[in-house]
This record gives sequence, C-alpha cells and structure tokens, in this order.
Amino acid sequence: MTKMTRETVIAEALDLLDEVGFDAVSTRRLATRLGVEQPSLYWHFRRKTELLAAMADEAMAPHATAPLPIPTDDWRAWFLANMRSFRRTLLWRRDGARLHAGSRPGVADMDRIAHKIAFLVASGLGEQDAKMAMLAAGHFTVGSVLEEQADASLSADRDRRTDGAPVDYEAAFEAGLTLIVDGLAQRQKRA
Repeated sequence: MTKMTRETVIAEALDLLDEVGFDAVSTRRLATRLGVEQPSLYWHFRRKTELLAAMADEAMAPHATAPLPIPTDDWRAWFLANMRSFRRTLLWRRDGARLHAGSRPGVADMDRIAHKIAFLVASGLGEQDAKMAMLAAGHFTVGSVLEEQADASLSADRDRRTDGAPVDYEAAFEAGLTLIVDGLAQRQKRA
C-alpha cells in the first residue's frame, strides 16, 4: 500500500461514496478500504464532518476552478453557464448534492464569489440582487440535483410522478434557471 496521505484518504472516500452512496460512507468502511485501522484516519481528520467537508471541497474542484467571468462577458450567458457547470459538478458524484448541501465556502471560494458578484454589479445589476441571485440559483441547483439523484436511487419500477411519466430533470432545471435569469433581467431594467 502507498503512504496514506490526506489526499489519498479523500480520493478513496470519494470512490467509496460513488460505490455505496452517502448513507453508507463510514470511517470504518473507509479504513477497511485503505487497509488501516479506523483510528489511523484521525491523523488526517479528527471527525467525520471534517472528512465530509474535505470530500465536498474536492468534489467541487471542477466547478471551483472554472474560469471567472471577464468584463466583456454577457452576464446572462455567464450566469447560465456558471449554474450549468455547478449542476454538472454535483452530478459527477453519486449523492454529490447531498455531499455539498450544508457545506460552507472557504476563503478561496469567497474570493471567487465576490468576483462573480462584482461582475454582475458591473453588468448593471444591483448588489443585493446579484447576491440574492447567486444564492437563490445555487440553492435551486442543489435542490434540483438532490431531487434528480434521489429519484435515480429509487428502484427502476417506481416513479415519483403520479401520472407515470418520467421526469426530465435537465429540462426542468433549464426552465427554472431561465425563470431566475429572466426575473433578474427584469429587475436590472427597473434599476
């Protein structure tokens, strides 16, 4: 076995998440997977919540390293692309939305968020509207993916809709996102 580092623990924990799902991830299972005793994990993470936070950060890396908006970008196109990137990143991991839900941004994330809000403000949106739009769209995205991933985990013979028609989660997400952007554009016009 290679040396157990913080990075290997996180990588193995994410692989475990993909295999067994959020509810079945445990430090005991992870230790077995790594071929170590459970207390060895405490060298890197004192509590399971610390491990989950590190897993969430790593799982969000593709979105967290996406290019930031530049002044010449159209705010609507950027906003849509940003939320689509967030959704894709959440969907890359089994129960990715559950892993991310409730996590808090770190310092680097806060700098990125401030840049995004400043871009929206420079594009003519009010500061409060820009902040609330980012928050609301983020929560909408997490909620959409939570529903999609929960539905995917149900057995194939059950459907969550009473009419039996499958839910097109991508279309529903796009429709909701468009409503958010259209509402924000109306507020921009009134400002």
